[in-house]
Amino acid sequence: MASIANYRGIIPAISCPFTPDHRIDEPALRKLASWLADHDGVVAVMTNGHTGEVFSLTPAERAQVTRIVADELRGRLPVISSLVCEGIADAAEQARMAREAGAAALDVMPPHHWLRFGFTSGHALQYFQAIHQAAPDLDLVCHVYPAWTRAAYSSQLLADLARLPYVQAFKVGQRDMNKYARDIQAMREANPGKAILTCHDEYLLASMVQGVDGALVGFATFIPQLIIDLWEAVKAGDLRRAQAVQAVITPLKDAVYGGGEPTGEAHARMKMGMYLAGVLDDATVRPPTESPDEQEVQALRAALQQAGLLKR
Repeated sequence: MASIANYRGIIPAISCPFTPDHRIDEPALRKLASWLADHDGVVAVMTNGHTGEVFSLTPAERAQVTRIVADELRGRLPVISSLVCEGIADAAEQARMAREAGAAALDVMPPHHWLRFGFTSGHALQYFQAIHQAAPDLDLVCHVYPAWTRAAYSSQLLADLARLPYVQAFKVGQRDMNKYARDIQAMREANPGKAILTCHDEYLLASMVQGVDGALVGFATFIPQLIIDLWEAVKAGDLRRAQAVQAVITPLKDAVYGGGEPTGEAHARMKMGMYLAGVLDDATVRPPTESPDEQEVQALRAALQQAGLLKR
């Protein structure tokens, strides 16, 4: 069972390897999970995030991914499983499936329909309560969406969620630094014991120095050691060292994210980067996500070369 200590550090949102015919590649997924766990500074692993191409997976496949990773990491690291659902009944069912698969905590993404229709604070609190009731022994992680979406949480709602005993951490990705700072302050004032983790893959250093407790990012499934090194420098207050590490990360960030936010195609570029770095043996993504073109592959090669990580 996870405890709050497990959330302070670096948590990779794991990529999901596929075979060339688009099946979940269990041996590759086990190998990737074990490789991540071997990094000192990785404190947990999250399955079924956007980096894991969760929208291409069925609910049964999501449980399968969590089961494989939890089994591989049993006795080593806790596994957080993301919930991507449309409503309360769906969320409760998938929460139970994740629990049975071995998850120690659940990352609660906003229901997809909130992005179109919006929501009220009451909707959100009811949603979290229903998931807690379905898996009462699991911690919940609140996944905070960008401020520009209709599924963005207000500072007041985040404070209310921080007061809930079963919400133990926040995966925060507002992509608006003013709101990011206000939200952190609101959560700290409501309950200073809750873990706050940046998920701003595309500007790690800037978001890490805001008084957070680590990072929960898909980028860490690709370059865990660099992100650990960056976090250690930030914790030590060594700005010069942190800037030097970020300088190595930035070309990789640009090659993966192209100067924007994470997208399906960015995750495909990251998968190709993992292949070129020897982390994965196959860069297959599930349709409709598209693999990178030759120009994008060459940009990844150049970024990996400067970081000393190019293997293929």
